[in-house]
Amino acid sequence: MSTSTLPYATSTSSAAGVAAAVTPPGAGPTVRPRRPGFWRAPFSAVTFREIGYVLTSFPLAIAGFVFAVTMFCLGAGLLVTLFGLPVLAVALAGARGLGSAERLRARVGLGLTVDGPGAYGARAYGAGAGADGPRVKGFWARTRARLADAAGWKALLFQVVMFPWRVLSFVLTVTFFVTGWVVALFPTYSWVFHRYVGWPGYRVYDFTSGGRHHEYYITSPAQIAAVAGIGAVLVLLTPKLVRALTSVDRAAVRSLLG
Repeated sequence: MSTSTLPYATSTSSAAGVAAAVTPPGAGPTVRPRRPGFWRAPFSAVTFREIGYVLTSFPLAIAGFVFAVTMFCLGAGLLVTLFGLPVLAVALAGARGLGSAERLRARVGLGLTVDGPGAYGARAYGAGAGADGPRVKGFWARTRARLADAAGWKALLFQVVMFPWRVLSFVLTVTFFVTGWVVALFPTYSWVFHRYVGWPGYRVYDFTSGGRHHEYYITSPAQIAAVAGIGAVLVLLTPKLVRALTSVDRAAVRSLLG
């Protein structure tokens, strides 16, 4: 149904029905999870999904980077022969598959729905291409169609440029999350050092320099409460940090995988 034949929507429900009618199959609206408040964010499911997204992105980033760099370098090195072109075509096809998996992860972990690119070569070979790609006959014709696939090149670029960012995101997220909760819960296990380790409290430092002994232990209730307060601040800031880090992933998925 074309938009010109749609009846005038006089209510919110009618507008919703019209939107559903013109939405392409399988391209549902972007799911935007409700953001929790500042005090509830460290305990919300949205935050833990985003943290899970960052943690799983690390090993996948390594695999994607190795695949992209290895296949591209191999294909480029073999361009002096005819074998380089098929290798690059395989690299682009694999990058498209990885891009599809990344869009799925973004939908589940970040609540971001991005429509995938059209079938490879469809622009060059016309709109008559099927869902699985244009019906191109011949091995070299299919290879040329793959090499002309801009979406494949962008997906390959995604695996390269996102690798260092995802390593940084993983390190920062793990550091803030683990440190925050360990320090915030310090009052629950501070007695362990006195009873089982033989320290008067948690030892911050203990050394001798220039004939003088320097030591500092966290022993008093006020010190323990102050340490817990620092941990609580880190716990509260962790969702903000993760949100900022994943905003780069959102932008990259939209621009390079859509």
